[in-house]
Amino acid sequence: MDDGPTPDPTANADSARCGLVAIVGRPNVGKSTLMNALVGQKISITSRKAQTTRHRIHGVRTVGHAQFVFIDTPGFQTRHQTALNRNLNRTVQGALADVDLVLFLVEAGRFTLDDAKVLALLPQGKPAILVANKLDAVTRRNDMLPWLQGMQQRHPFAEFVPMSAHKAADVERLLQIVAPYLPSQPWLYEADALTDRSERFLAAELIREKLFRLTGDELPYSATVVIDRFEDEPARSGSVDAGAVAVPRPGLRRIAATIIVERDAHKGMVIGEGGERLKRIGSEARQELERLLDSRVHLELWVKVRSGWADSEEHLRSYGYE
Repeated sequence: MDDGPTPDPTANADSARCGLVAIVGRPNVGKSTLMNALVGQKISITSRKAQTTRHRIHGVRTVGHAQFVFIDTPGFQTRHQTALNRNLNRTVQGALADVDLVLFLVEAGRFTLDDAKVLALLPQGKPAILVANKLDAVTRRNDMLPWLQGMQQRHPFAEFVPMSAHKAADVERLLQIVAPYLPSQPWLYEADALTDRSERFLAAELIREKLFRLTGDELPYSATVVIDRFEDEPARSGSVDAGAVAVPRPGLRRIAATIIVERDAHKGMVIGEGGERLKRIGSEARQELERLLDSRVHLELWVKVRSGWADSEEHLRSYGYE
């Protein structure tokens, strides 16, 4: 689906379409990867660690007269019933109550007990599309038909879309399938909007992504990131010489953030021997933040221990959980 020139919906309000589309599924099934592919830019963090997504994030894609507002949700938690996981589950349930359409994401050819628990949450009477992701990993395509028949017996899905979120053609096809389900109503966001989240929020998420990716399974998932400072330093006068052309010196974002862990041992995992792991987390986060913010970034990272924070409603609120 070629975005092409984006019309102003106010010029022809009767033709504008806009709808909320929730992406739901068990942890680590590829929801954030699909969200980023649908929006066309990374706004939701990904890692191999389950429970990476913790907040309801709106990703916006505007094509012609249609505005898609995708909602990336945390994977529904069926284990470790901490206050954090209860918070994540409330986020999932709250998202489902508000949307016009649900994309129920599973791995093609698989259906687990955790998938079943998420499926049980889907509201009756609300259209749902079964998205069978990771189709490229299926070696026996003949097994897909009986699997699909079994899925249709579990829930009256409006559509079935086998796909890979890494293939652009599959993503565009999914957009075309979703479009007719968008209600006729004015857009919720400007035509060039990508997300409802602030740059400060996205900075914390990107740092947390690098934390999870570089610590792997060593670090329990109950770690979070808090932005302590997020300031713009205006561009200095003068210019830098870029070959034969002088270009303005870019501004600078000064960001200070604290990584919160639950135990002293976890702090050691994050810092690493001689501080090398923390340096790498900071370096990779800074490079991606500079691409995201289109600015130079000075990033300072600290690590603090807050025992039991993931099971404290007070700490969750202070760290920005809904």
